[in-house]
Formats: sequence, C-alpha cells, structure tokens
Amino acid sequence: MKPTDPAITWLEEKPLGLAERLYLPLFVQGLAITARHMVSRKVTVNYPEVRPTVGNPLIYRGVHRLNRDDAGRVKCVACFLCATACPAHCIDIVAAESPWPDREKYPESFAIDELRCIFCGMCEEACPVDAIELTSLLDLTGKSREEMVFDKEKLLSVYDMTKDAEPMKSKTLAAQGMATIGHGGGAGHGHATGGHA
Repeated sequence: MKPTDPAITWLEEKPLGLAERLYLPLFVQGLAITARHMVSRKVTVNYPEVRPTVGNPLIYRGVHRLNRDDAGRVKCVACFLCATACPAHCIDIVAAESPWPDREKYPESFAIDELRCIFCGMCEEACPVDAIELTSLLDLTGKSREEMVFDKEKLLSVYDMTKDAEPMKSKTLAAQGMATIGHGGGAGHGHATGGHA
C-alpha cells in the first residue's frame, strides 16, 4: 500500500538481475578475499619467547600504571576524578592527608580491578596531574581474582618496569610538540603542577 501524501516519495525496489540472483559476483568476491588471506604475510609470533609489539604505544591501552613524580613519590593527588569517570566502577581510592607540603591529599590506598576494567582510557583522560596511564603491556594474566586487583604498590611497580621503555605520555607528547589528547591545548594543557585538582 503506497502512501497518498504528496510529501512522501515512494521508491520502488530495483529488480535483481541474473548475476545478482545467482549470487555469482558475491561468491567470486568471497573467494578472492580468502585467496588474499592465504598468500598474505603472517603475523604469528612464538609467544612468550617473542613478545608482540603494538603499533603506537601512545594510543594503545594496556595494563595500568601509577606514575611517580621527580622525587619518586606517587603523582596521584587523590582527587577521585579517575574513579568518578570510570564507567566500569573498577577504581577504589582511599585518600589521606598528605605528608608533603606541595599537596593536600595523597592515596593511602589505590586499587584497580583489572577484570572489571574495560580499558576505555577514561581514567587517564580525567586525571589532572597525569598520575594514571595505560601502558602498552598486553599480557595481563593471573591465577586468581585477587591477583587481578592491582593495588598501589603493584601499579607503581608497573611504572618502575615501564618508565624507560615508555616515558610518561605527557612528556612524550610535549617533546613531540603535540597537544595531549582530550585535554585540549598545547604545552600548558590545564594540568595542575602540584596541589589538588
């Protein structure tokens, strides 16, 4: 039944031709894709002897780490922005009064449940002091659920393990003269240099 309203344009369905009714072009196209995959270069690696590499560690989102400042202290100021921004609600922070004069608070405990995390990067984007980052480590395994809850010490150890291979993203982007993604701006992209957010 066609509508009688003149403002509505009714389109007639185009009848299928012989080749389309036989599905021959689609069949040939599918065979061509399969043949291309059979002769293309394989990317299989002998893991764990050979570790796979990620294309761009600046945009890959793997295992989390808590960054340290120049004095070796945790950079986090316990502002709870990462926990608030997290859509999976996998970040748990307990704040305490800071023993250092340059900030009011610091995380007495900081934990991320890596099994609940969806690796969206919202925590990294929300952090005003670049304290939390996602690294390019892609081998995230554990023997129990408890092992997959990364506490502050484990997150700081990931930083110690990756700091030479992966400098902090804010420093890397500043060295390349790029704006930090999501913070809108150039070198002074609105991050707090100390104190709280």
